[in-house]
Amino acid sequence: MEIVTPSLGLVFWTTLTFLLVLVILRKAAWKPILASLKEREEKIQDALDSAEKAKEEMAKLQASNEELLKEARSERDAMLRDARDMRDKIVNEAKDKAQEEADKLLANAKENIRNDKNAAIAELKNQVGVLAIEIAEKVLKEQLSNDDKQKALVDRLMDDVSLN
Repeated sequence: MEIVTPSLGLVFWTTLTFLLVLVILRKAAWKPILASLKEREEKIQDALDSAEKAKEEMAKLQASNEELLKEARSERDAMLRDARDMRDKIVNEAKDKAQEEADKLLANAKENIRNDKNAAIAELKNQVGVLAIEIAEKVLKEQLSNDDKQKALVDRLMDDVSLN
């Protein structure tokens, strides 16, 4: 029964050995283990801090990207607005120019029609004058074909002249 009930010497030496191992472990093992645990804890904390910093930087970058995207959209909208305005301006200028050309052509056409009308009227007057002279000539020839009619015409003209 010695194994089950230890003697006082065995307890003493076991306790002394345990305390000696504990001191040796404390000096030799616990300090490096605690130091490595502390170092690991610091590394984990640094990693967490770095992750938090990276998270903040990502948030800043995302906000910056959103701002840049917003600016790009506003610039795009401004460029599209300017392009539409320029297109409208060019279209309006083309319409105005076309209207001016149409007005010029219409004015030239009216002027040509007026000139052609005046020329036709002048030609018609000349032809009427020529026809009137030809008719008068034929009438005079007819009336002056015989001597009695010539004398009567001369007498009438003399009476008209002396009355005036």
